[in-house]
Amino acid sequence: MNRTDITITTRSSTETIELGKKIGAALHGGEVIALVGQLGAGKTHLIKGIAAGLEARQSQPVSSPTFVLVNEYFGRGGHVHIYHIDAYRVESLREFEALGFEEYCRPDSVVMVEWADKVMSVVEEFAPIRIELEHAGKTRRKLKLSHLPPYLADTLTHKP
Repeated sequence: MNRTDITITTRSSTETIELGKKIGAALHGGEVIALVGQLGAGKTHLIKGIAAGLEARQSQPVSSPTFVLVNEYFGRGGHVHIYHIDAYRVESLREFEALGFEEYCRPDSVVMVEWADKVMSVVEEFAPIRIELEHAGKTRRKLKLSHLPPYLADTLTHKP
C-alpha cells in the first residue's frame, strides 16, 4: 500500500483537537497510531480530537493514561474500540507487550500510543501511522504525519 507523509502546523490546542477530529472521522478501524513528542507537544489534545472524530462516547473523558497505561473508549456506536496507551512510564518492551498491545491491534480497533518512540520496535511491526509533534511557538505545534494510508492523506490534503 502506498503511504504518504505530510506536515501540518496548528496555531492552538483547539486547532490540534480539530485536526484530530478530522483524522478520527477518516479512520476505518485497524489502524495503529504512534505519537512522538516532548511533554506539552499536544499528543493528548490530538488524541482527544481523534476519539471525538471516532464518535467516542463521552462517559469517560479522554485523558492521558499515564498511571493506568491504557484507557479504552468506544466509538461509532460501540463498533470501534479505541485504545489509548501511554508508554511514558513503561520500563521495558516486555512490560509494554504484557499490556496486551498485540491483542488490541484488530480490524475493529484504533490503537494510539503516546511516547511510541520508547516502544517503537514493537509498534512498528503493525505498520503504524506515525505522528511527530513539536513545539513551534507558544501555542503553535508542527505535526509531521508519516506512513499515512491514501484515504487519510486524501482527507488531510483535500481543500474545500
